[in-house]
Amino acid sequence: RRRSSSPGSWATISSAGRHSVYCRARNFRKFPHRVKILLANDDGFRAEGIRHLRHALTGVADLTVVAPDRNRSGASNSLTLDVPLRVFTAEDDVHYVVGTPTDCVHLAISGLFDFEFDMVVSGVNDGANLGDDVLYSGTVAAAIEGRFLGLTTVAVSLCTEQGGPRHFATAARVAREIVDRLISERLDRGMILNVNVPDLPYEQLRGFRATRLGYRHRSEPVIRASDPRGRPVYWIGPSGPGQEAGPGTDFHAAEGFVSITPLQIDLTRHAALGTVAQWLDGRPRG
Repeated sequence: RRRSSSPGSWATISSAGRHSVYCRARNFRKFPHRVKILLANDDGFRAEGIRHLRHALTGVADLTVVAPDRNRSGASNSLTLDVPLRVFTAEDDVHYVVGTPTDCVHLAISGLFDFEFDMVVSGVNDGANLGDDVLYSGTVAAAIEGRFLGLTTVAVSLCTEQGGPRHFATAARVAREIVDRLISERLDRGMILNVNVPDLPYEQLRGFRATRLGYRHRSEPVIRASDPRGRPVYWIGPSGPGQEAGPGTDFHAAEGFVSITPLQIDLTRHAALGTVAQWLDGRPRG
């Protein structure tokens, strides 16, 4: 959800970084064809996270990147409807769109290519997507759009902090393990996996945990500043700290474990349907 990754070439990941995310041979027995994976993000096609992700998944499947031209963190599920979208090619199988993460996935799945994808993997995001973050996150939104269009989807985020070590290779290796498992043992396609990885060397991870979303405290106040003409401008303030962050939540697990939260699209508060129906029955009749 937050902070842009540093720009760089797709070829700049070191061989040591590649070795750290490569692992055992693949198993494609459950698929009648070679698996095709769409890679997307909200940090932009040059971001460090998506470059690590692409290298980590090399050999697992045929990979295609379609990502925004720049940082679009916080874009949520927005689609661009007021202007046409333009798609550019940075190199073979790497494309960028002047649009949102949701635009990227929608275009890629709905007619940009003459083939079908089997899975969407979004990330690796530069920053956690925990609790309420999933409502704002472009990374999670890209995965949600893939789910809307019928695909298995995963959103992967690295829980970075300002000045932290930024172990993107760890998150990319975790992503590969999850994709491996999804290829060999698929989950319900209606499920979105929201993955948050501690910013640690892979060997220091304590394991994997299935979690529920926690909640954050109210966001910090907006930050007021002035433009060169002295007129007020405002920056959105930082996210609030975890409020409901006890055992079982993604906040709690991500202190040392990889948190994997299954998400669904249905936002209905089913337990409240009866209460709302009674409230409606008691309304004045006009």
